[in-house]
Amino acid sequence: MARHKSAQKRARQDVKRREHNRTIRGKTRSIVKEVRGEIESGAAGVETRLREAERALRKAASKGIIPKGRASRLVSRLAKAANRSKKQA
Repeated sequence: MARHKSAQKRARQDVKRREHNRTIRGKTRSIVKEVRGEIESGAAGVETRLREAERALRKAASKGIIPKGRASRLVSRLAKAANRSKKQA
């Protein structure tokens, strides 16, 4: 446990930030999972959901919650899968 006043404050801030980051990471994962499901099922309106997923990923990356390279990779893979499913349909 932190002993100094500043270290105690830092510990409190860390807890808040960790919770905030977990919620954003969880929401982002949920959106990506939903988009993947829609791509697999061939549902209409995948483009709008894909834009939402890209926005959520880029936002999380800009806040440092996930690395920027990971966000770019996920966006690229989702777009690639969406294009593949569009061509098959």
